[in-house]
Amino acid sequence: MPPKKIVKTAPKDVDEYIAGMPKEVRGMLVKLRREIKKAAPKATECISYGIPFYEYGGAGFKGRLVYFAAYRKYIAVYIPPSRAGGSSDKLKKYQATKSSFHFPLDKRFPFALVGKVVQEIVKKIDNQTKV
Repeated sequence: MPPKKIVKTAPKDVDEYIAGMPKEVRGMLVKLRREIKKAAPKATECISYGIPFYEYGGAGFKGRLVYFAAYRKYIAVYIPPSRAGGSSDKLKKYQATKSSFHFPLDKRFPFALVGKVVQEIVKKIDNQTKV
């Protein structure tokens, strides 16, 4: 059985998603969002599947960059395997599935590491589009 999300209804944007979270989680999500936006400043921020989503290097399926979601015991970051390549190896100890990484709420969150992985993926996408 999959874990239950904290949010009950789909938010209209990322601000609403974060505002709907418990106070203890909001600060972490704000920092994570800031790190992703710093690593991918040209990415489009939106809501997909009811969670924050960043699109870069294409539209729809092709443009999937990263998602994140808060759950009762952890924050999940979803990086499509087709995008990550070897970049996700740095997050291996947090890997829960092929494309998800779980960061327990009671542990220190590696914001800079997630940002670095996202930045590497953006560079990879940029290099592919130059060819």
